[in-house]
Amino acid sequence: MQSYPYVSDIIAALTGYRLPLPFATFGLLVGIAALAAAARFGAELRRLHQDGLVGTVRKGAAQVAPQEIVSDMVIVVMILGVIGARLFHILEHTGEFMADPAAMIFNRSGLSVFGGLIFGTLGGILFVRRYKLPPRPLLDAVAPALMLGYAIGRIGCQVAGDGDWGIAANLALKPAWLPAWLWAQTYDNNIFGAVIAAPGVYPTPMYETIMASACFALLWMLRRHPFQAGWLFSLYLLLAGAERLLIEQIRVNPVLQVGFIHGTQAEMIAVALIAAGAAGLALLTRRSGPAQLRGATRV
Repeated sequence: MQSYPYVSDIIAALTGYRLPLPFATFGLLVGIAALAAAARFGAELRRLHQDGLVGTVRKGAAQVAPQEIVSDMVIVVMILGVIGARLFHILEHTGEFMADPAAMIFNRSGLSVFGGLIFGTLGGILFVRRYKLPPRPLLDAVAPALMLGYAIGRIGCQVAGDGDWGIAANLALKPAWLPAWLWAQTYDNNIFGAVIAAPGVYPTPMYETIMASACFALLWMLRRHPFQAGWLFSLYLLLAGAERLLIEQIRVNPVLQVGFIHGTQAEMIAVALIAAGAAGLALLTRRSGPAQLRGATRV
């Protein structure tokens, strides 16, 4: 299956004309993912504000509804997220970095999703503290948005062929009813210029988009949960960790040795997310009364 690293590649495939449009499809889809996530986050903040769970915030000399600062928060989170994504990718490929640091730092491909998530979350926490917003209700509000953004972002990985594919596919295991392109792809014209032998590799970005979309639907359906503030974000952590741990079994990633732990960086972080999510669910799966909900806004 063909990859389309740049917008001009898509136009050429559709029309036969190659226009000088050197815009990366991955970056375009990441931008769309950020806008979609911001829209969902803003919608949830609006609901929480209307329900009295999140109050107004001071922006300059005025008091505004919390959803009015979402765009500012998204900019901060995206900048720190990109820095974290690049840093974690470098830590995962230190040998390549030492050989050519500039290429690793300024390469258009090669980003760690978990690095972006961790740094972006830290940026969000600093933003929340700056505006004195209640952390746990905001974490619940952002949980579905994060999963939606992840699902759309992985479409960018698939379209561009940015190297986030899986190991060599075993066609002997393919169910007869499943289309071949959903089991194995060669990512022709990928952004790395890598040549993948037939029948190809597992198209893991597609699998992650499907799984993350299902997780988003579940989180969005449960966003009015009756439990303690922070419960939905704990569920997000559990789902995000489980999804990534599952996909890592057929992903191409360097295996690290950290003490007695042997696994990929993503597997280690995924296990930590699952543990944190499970602990949060255990602590917060208690129904909240009105007083408890009000108290949650002061956490």
